[in-house]
Amino acid sequence: MTIDEIKAAPRVRPPEDGTERETLTGLLDFLRATVVNKVAGLTDEQAFSRPVPASELTPAGLVRHLAGVERFWFSIDFAGLDLPWPWTGQEPDGGFPVPPGETLAGIVADYVAECARSRQSVQHAGLDERARAEGNSFTLRYAYVHMIEETARHCGHLDLLRESLDGQRGA
Repeated sequence: MTIDEIKAAPRVRPPEDGTERETLTGLLDFLRATVVNKVAGLTDEQAFSRPVPASELTPAGLVRHLAGVERFWFSIDFAGLDLPWPWTGQEPDGGFPVPPGETLAGIVADYVAECARSRQSVQHAGLDERARAEGNSFTLRYAYVHMIEETARHCGHLDLLRESLDGQRGA
């Protein structure tokens, strides 16, 4: 995927009268699409810049972080899949740095793929099912609610960063 191929993702409004599962997955998918939309059209230079001088946050770093938390919460901890840890020894709990040589297009492609893996990892699990990884006891419901909160918070960060970079506001 190249920078020109990062297109705005279709966002489907979550159901207002769906089942609990439909509501949770719909809201999280809406936010996942928002993440992609917030960085669509940015250059690598913009995506890797720090437009808020007091912060180390970059658009690329936020998207990369969100790919890691998708893997961590749904695939590693909940589903118990044997996958590589998403963060380095310097940032073992999921910081925001981006290793040299990465591109925004590659980071977005990884995020989209990680979201797809998350969906697949939990598709047959019930909301009351417990995490399978050793030392975890949270339910899938908790993982969804946590990821909605985490993704929404970082969408807010992306709002501010994007507006600081090029004035774009909204979806």
